[in-house]
Amino acid sequence: MTAHLPVLQVIIPLLAAPLCALARRGRIAWGIALATSWTTFWIAIQLLARVRSEGPISYALGGWAAPVGIEYRIDLLSAFVLVIVTGIGAVVTPYALKSVEREIEAAKIPLFYAAFVLCLTGLLGITVTGDVFNVFVFLEISSLSAYALIGLGQDRRALTAAFQYLIMGSIGATFIVIGIGMMYVMTGSLNMADLSVLLAELGPNRTIVVAFGFLTVGISLKLALFPLHLWLPNAYTYAPSTVTAFIAATATKVAVYMLLRFFFTIFGVVFSFDVMQLDRVLLPLALIAIVTMSLVAIFQTNVKRMLAYSSVAQIGYMILGISLASVTGLTGGILHLFNHALIKGSLFMAMGCVMYRVGSVEIDAMRGLGKKMPWTMAAFVAGGLSLIGVPLTVGFISKWYLILGALERGWWPVAALILAASLMAVVYIWRVVEVAYFQEGPGEDSSIVEAPLALLIPTWVLVFANFYFGIDATFTTEVAGAAARSLMGLVP
Repeated sequence: MTAHLPVLQVIIPLLAAPLCALARRGRIAWGIALATSWTTFWIAIQLLARVRSEGPISYALGGWAAPVGIEYRIDLLSAFVLVIVTGIGAVVTPYALKSVEREIEAAKIPLFYAAFVLCLTGLLGITVTGDVFNVFVFLEISSLSAYALIGLGQDRRALTAAFQYLIMGSIGATFIVIGIGMMYVMTGSLNMADLSVLLAELGPNRTIVVAFGFLTVGISLKLALFPLHLWLPNAYTYAPSTVTAFIAATATKVAVYMLLRFFFTIFGVVFSFDVMQLDRVLLPLALIAIVTMSLVAIFQTNVKRMLAYSSVAQIGYMILGISLASVTGLTGGILHLFNHALIKGSLFMAMGCVMYRVGSVEIDAMRGLGKKMPWTMAAFVAGGLSLIGVPLTVGFISKWYLILGALERGWWPVAALILAASLMAVVYIWRVVEVAYFQEGPGEDSSIVEAPLALLIPTWVLVFANFYFGIDATFTTEVAGAAARSLMGLVP
């Protein structure tokens, strides 16, 4: 059975999704989703352990060898991303039980879990497949289910947000499939490993250059890189709390993984950064995103929207690491994939606890919550410290590597800008802390009490992970560093 773990990683959630939809009761559907998420998490851990000890895993679907058949290929980077996605899924699913029952109509709950598990399937499929057209197929599976999940939000504006995401997501997917089609026309192959060899042999080619451009724009739309981020703030703000926590911690991370896979594995470092000079496009956009989106976050009155703009800035950090095109910078970017999933997962789950009791995540509605919901607000403060990059938190680790990467290149202004943006994070996190701890509520509302343990425990699991991997970052830095060296072509 262990030989089939790569395909089981996708098949199990794919089969579980219709079972959730067929369930008559929401809690039965939740039980199926819970079992699925924890099973996929266990598989991801097994795959990461195998890759670390034995090297990359190749699995030929139906026994058809690549490039004729479809190959699932798992290396250190994809195994690491699998752990991120399934780990977040395993924590968010227990959290979903109470949160979803409060925010979504009972009749729609089984369908919610079906879409949730289907979204998980798509994200895992993108990560494990070694076939570029399969990437597009799984991307559409995850995207279509994400549109449905966002549209289930209580606020009617959730439908508008889902529609906006649908339009921009469809444009991005179209760009991606056009780029894939152009590569197929020129090489006759869809296998990633095969494409990397054929494209190198092809030499200078105008069609491949155009394909590179289409893929850059399409993937940038999916990962919400400034200025192609317009779908993200509304999607995060109006989606149900569980959906926001899950998508914020996984979807954009998988899109960044796609960028790494296409531009480092398929096109190669030399073509992407020496010939196409991708860093000259990504670096300015990343720096603009870090500064401007942090500034925009400061002036938001809705905390979920504030964290959404913060996410666009944090995506800028990941892209900054990639644009440095060095082992240290790339290590920082890959580390931030993991670290930001923990940070934003805990922050959005804390806001889900507030929504559960208060019914709003407006800053004004949080006056005095430090006393009424001490554990919830403590979780928010802890996540905020990690977002800022305070030492002993995961946020410090990845920012440290990014600063080192910038200094290696002699880019002192970039290092200074990373520090300045961290100070901006202090400002918008402090706005919430000030209201919650230093202002009194409009009156004693005895109905506002601490969130239930079913919400608090998963939230604090991520909070503790923020500190554990910030204090002992040996494992994450080793995996990210080895993945970075592999992408740069420094190890087999």
